[in-house]
Amino acid sequence: MTTTPFAVHTSPLKLHRSRTQPLVVAMLMLLALLAASAIHPYDRATWAMEVCPIFIALPLLLASYRRYPLTTLLYICIFAHALVLMLGGLYTYARVPLGFQIAEMLGLQRNPYDKIGHFFQGFVPALVAREILLRGSYVRGKKMLAFIVVCIVLAISACYEFIEWGAALALGQGADEFLGTQGDPWDTQSDMFFALIGSMVALALFSRWHDRQLAALRDAEKSI
Repeated sequence: MTTTPFAVHTSPLKLHRSRTQPLVVAMLMLLALLAASAIHPYDRATWAMEVCPIFIALPLLLASYRRYPLTTLLYICIFAHALVLMLGGLYTYARVPLGFQIAEMLGLQRNPYDKIGHFFQGFVPALVAREILLRGSYVRGKKMLAFIVVCIVLAISACYEFIEWGAALALGQGADEFLGTQGDPWDTQSDMFFALIGSMVALALFSRWHDRQLAALRDAEKSI
C-alpha cells in the first residue's frame, strides 16, 4: 500500500479521528470570520448573495461528515474558497483591496479579484467532482475522468452566470455590485475561462496528492 503523509505514523482509524478536532476548529474560525464579514459590509444584499454558497455548503458538510467524509485536501480547499467568497462579499469584488494591489502590480485597468473568485469556482468544484466520481467508481480512465471533471466545472460556471443574469434582470441597476462586470462586455466569457483554468490547475497539480488522500480515506473507512 502506498504510504501517505497522513498515514505514516498513525493507523487508518486514528487518521479519521485525528481530523475531527482540526476540522471543528476550522469550522469555528470560518463561522467567526463569516460573522465578522457581516458586521459592516459595503452592501448587505451583495454580501448575502456572495456568501450564500457558504450557507449551503456548511450544513451539507456537517450532515455528511460521518457518512461521507471528504479528503483533508478538499476540506482545506473549501475553506480557502469560503475566505475568497467572504472577502468578495465584504467589499464587493470590484472593491477588494487585494485586487487593487494586484491591478497595480500587473498594470491592469480593473480590479481582478472577481477572476480569483472564478478561478476558485473552477478549482474547488473540480476536486469535488473528481472525488465523487472516483469514490463512486463512475468513470474509468484518467483522460475520461479529467474530461468529465472539466465539463462539470464549466456546467457549474455556466449555471452561476445564469444566476447572475437572473439577478441582473430582477434587480436592475441594483445588481451591479453583485455582477462586478466593471464595464467589461466580455466579463461572462472571461469568468468561465478562469473557472476552466482553475479546473485544469487543480487536475494538473493536485491529482496525485488527491489520489493518495483518497487511498488513505478508503483505508480509514474500512477500519471504522
